[in-house]
Amino acid sequence: MVNLSKHIKVNALRQEGYQLFQDGLIELSRIEANGIRIDVPRLQQTKIDIKEKIRTLREELEQEEPWKIWRKLYGSKTNITSRDQLERVLHKEMGYEVLTRTATGRAQMNEEALQEIGLPFTKKLIRLFKYEKAYGTYLKGIEREIVGGRIHPSFNLHLARSFRSSCNDPNFQNMPIRDKEVSELVRGHIISSPGNAIVENDFRGLEVFISAAYHADPVFIKYIKGVNGEDMHKDMAIQIYKLEKVWEKLDPKMAKDIRYGAKNRFVFPQFYGDYYVACARNCWEWIRQGKLKGSDGESLYKHLKRQGISELGECNPEERPRPGTFEAHMKAVEDDFWGRRFKVYNQWRRDWYSAYLEKGYFDLLSGFRVFGSFKKNAVVNYPVQGSAFHCLLWSLIRVNRLLRKHKMKSMIVGQIHDSLVSDVRTSELRDFLEIVEKVTTVDLKETWKWITVPLEIEYEIAPEGANWFQKKEIKTLNDKPGFKNGRFLHPKDPTRSTTDPIKFLKTLAI
Repeated sequence: MVNLSKHIKVNALRQEGYQLFQDGLIELSRIEANGIRIDVPRLQQTKIDIKEKIRTLREELEQEEPWKIWRKLYGSKTNITSRDQLERVLHKEMGYEVLTRTATGRAQMNEEALQEIGLPFTKKLIRLFKYEKAYGTYLKGIEREIVGGRIHPSFNLHLARSFRSSCNDPNFQNMPIRDKEVSELVRGHIISSPGNAIVENDFRGLEVFISAAYHADPVFIKYIKGVNGEDMHKDMAIQIYKLEKVWEKLDPKMAKDIRYGAKNRFVFPQFYGDYYVACARNCWEWIRQGKLKGSDGESLYKHLKRQGISELGECNPEERPRPGTFEAHMKAVEDDFWGRRFKVYNQWRRDWYSAYLEKGYFDLLSGFRVFGSFKKNAVVNYPVQGSAFHCLLWSLIRVNRLLRKHKMKSMIVGQIHDSLVSDVRTSELRDFLEIVEKVTTVDLKETWKWITVPLEIEYEIAPEGANWFQKKEIKTLNDKPGFKNGRFLHPKDPTRSTTDPIKFLKTLAI
């Protein structure tokens, strides 16, 4: 029995489950020993540069009017990191409109909210917060753990409630990626060993794919396979923003942005247990934040108004949505999403939770029986999240063993839930990619028959001389099964290909 926390107990349901964790602990310890190479001189210079930027920004902020009001209100207790103090200064004292609120009704004080206020003061404050976090949380955290030019993060299997892994000292799984400036400040110090390249192999949509093994919804599986070009996120974008008649006329970049909003502000939140009130607020806000426009070049707000929707609505979970509001429309979209589009998935959610309430536990397809007190969302989500990570863990074990079997110099140095990060010898690149491809898309499915949909792996590579931030997505063309004639495709011109890894890496030169 493995104690995941004082609240959870996980029993190996089968020998397979026990063996997965036993083997996983051994291989993760080897990966920790490998370590991740750090560009130490660059790290030291970056720290100096950021400290200077922080000093300059603080001096500039102290000359701004909002800071003078702030100091007048709080005197010696003024704390530039206090969001409560900032809320009072901007909204109560200076009278700026509250555009978004938290679940408790407080004004949002996150980056998006401060950006919308648009003052030079708030823009500088955003940069200050970014630099201070990059310096204090990430760079100093990395620096503390450097031994011989490398960090050796600890990867844990016994802490996360979702049955994924966790990481500490430093937390390699939490290196920033969305904000490009901060991502470069942090990831830009992770480099390959001499003669090597950094390779990141990422399962595409792993949790979404694995969920199908539990609910087996035929419509959902059809979307995943996409044989006839089915696109779940596109379909939901069209439905959410009432774009049925004009979708094909949209600017391609705008269509991509609208689809992105539907994916991240409705589809995924719905799968993870959110509901229409929050989704309505977020999808409506995305029109403004994403500057979304229809085929006529006008804002989607105007487009929706012509469709009879002129306002968001109160978005009060205690009240029924008012007809004619975006909130009411989104409730109808949600009802259709679960009542018609994915009704089999929805029935599985009900049945799964009812069975948990009756038995007091639930089983993971990857071989574990989970006891404990959980909310409904956790009961539905943890099996998917846990089993998806276990696919990565199984693959990591298998790939690491094959690297030793073939006496390769390449080595896995980290993992991030659904991806492997490796330090790969340039001359071994082709062999390494073929091993990973076969293990993740063929061997895994042959071993775990419960995986009911094809799995896909994506590759990003930073050649020698580049850093992790500078990785570029690449594609390989392989004959399946066997992968005997694998070729590298040029990232910008698929007609140009080669089997020579060194020539290929030169095309990725930064």
